[in-house]
Amino acid sequence: MGFTFVRHGTNIDFIGVRYWAYAISLIVILAGLVSAILINGYKLGIDFAGGVIVQIQFLNPVNDEALKKSLDIPALPGISTQRFGDEGRDYLLRFSKSETADASQLRTTVIETLQKAFPDNPSEIQRLEVVGPKIGADLTNKALSALYYAVLLIAVYISGRFEQRWMAAAIMAALLWGGMYLLNFTGLGMGWQVLVALAITLAVCFVLKLNFALGAVVGLLHDVIITVGILSILKVEIDLNVMAAIMTIIGYSLNDTIIVYDRLRENLRAAPDVELGQLVNRSVNQTLSRTILTSGTTFLATLSLYLLGGGVIHDFALTMLIGVIVGTFSSIYVSSAILLALGNTEFYARSQEKEEYERPGEHGIV
Repeated sequence: MGFTFVRHGTNIDFIGVRYWAYAISLIVILAGLVSAILINGYKLGIDFAGGVIVQIQFLNPVNDEALKKSLDIPALPGISTQRFGDEGRDYLLRFSKSETADASQLRTTVIETLQKAFPDNPSEIQRLEVVGPKIGADLTNKALSALYYAVLLIAVYISGRFEQRWMAAAIMAALLWGGMYLLNFTGLGMGWQVLVALAITLAVCFVLKLNFALGAVVGLLHDVIITVGILSILKVEIDLNVMAAIMTIIGYSLNDTIIVYDRLRENLRAAPDVELGQLVNRSVNQTLSRTILTSGTTFLATLSLYLLGGGVIHDFALTMLIGVIVGTFSSIYVSSAILLALGNTEFYARSQEKEEYERPGEHGIV
């Protein structure tokens, strides 16, 4: 007899408490929006906002606060320091838009400032990069576009795989892809374009009754909104590392959702006469052991990165930790439960019709 985390035949009523789960999600989403809009905003990193990155190495270890205080001068605004390595000699310095745009002048300013602050501890600049506002804006637009197209392709894949409606999914993809192209001529910023395109995607999925796709997309948006909201509350800088973590979260959450959806599809075929809510609950329970194993091992690995990986990977690991928890939550309470809120799917309706037609003693079939 093998070891299992969840006993066979477990029947936890996840669907029965879904409204409490919705309330928790709503509270966290609202808290994140309040932080992002009224309190902290989103702290964009140099990759998106533009600025200066300097990698420096000291002869001897330097205290973080002392280094940050020494560089807090008008010529180098918005200083943030990030230590990496185990010796305390290597630092990554980040500045916001500098008054001195020339790289050589920036190098001279940093060296002279450090020599004055640490005369007995010489330092060497190993890398200096200036990211202009145009490059930052271009990276921001590409990141937002990548998020949208990832969600769109996921909607197409889910519709085809779980509802066998590849044609409807292909038409939806073509229209929305073209719509996104046309939005470029409206003068709206990329952020607004993505929001409009996402709203249209959700509406199209709802009208075409692509409920599996709609559930998956809503779950992914739920994960992204909550994750970036918590990052705003914690005042975490959103840079390319964090964006990579968010894209990873989308893939992770989708994988967890597909596991549940696969089992639900099997249960729909095996017991089409059973009420949909019971089938959703049964599917979540049957995949619970795998969910715990997957989420648990991913969480432990990410926690190790967060605690031992150093400052360079700290924000990436923190974002992943948040995403693993939120993604697991949404796979159970959002992506699955929303199918029940939307009503019977086309797949479920066809399964019921097939069961009724093939039932012995009816329609001349014995």
